[in-house]
Amino acid sequence: MSGEGGEMRGEDFVHDLYDACYPRLVGQLTAVTGSREEAEDVVQEAFARALLNGRAVYEAANPEAWLRTVAVNEARSRWRRVRRFTGLLPRLVPEVAEEIESAGRMDLIAALQQLPRAQREAIALHHLAGLPVHEVAATLDVPTGTVKARLARGRAALAARLGEDDTRAEIRHG
Repeated sequence: MSGEGGEMRGEDFVHDLYDACYPRLVGQLTAVTGSREEAEDVVQEAFARALLNGRAVYEAANPEAWLRTVAVNEARSRWRRVRRFTGLLPRLVPEVAEEIESAGRMDLIAALQQLPRAQREAIALHHLAGLPVHEVAATLDVPTGTVKARLARGRAALAARLGEDDTRAEIRHG
């Protein structure tokens, strides 16, 4: 991928990767972020970085995993920025909570949004994106034991929020 032709091949590779992976990555990141719009934004940012770092993506053992990691990291960065500016958003959080309660429904995405970020990411990547524990660990840059602990705690919290007992949730998600 050197010279003029190499740059073009790199762009073509990223475009082909976009066609193959974009919908799947958006689905996975929707579960992580709780918002399709946010997922689309972070996945787009991952692809923009892929265009800038074509060689790294091209040479990656798993280019889709490279993109997923970049997208998850971008989502984390955005989450940190929002937390820094929470003083600007104090009225929005209670309104969202009241809306969920008044609608009388708690679907999986709403329940996931209530989990701590680390548990939500692990559950979304493992159960919803279908990644094995070792790939979740690589994506989140944590040990596999940490991922397993986050999964166990997250499943227990989801079971409590969704009105299931831990045993049924463990068997179903196991």
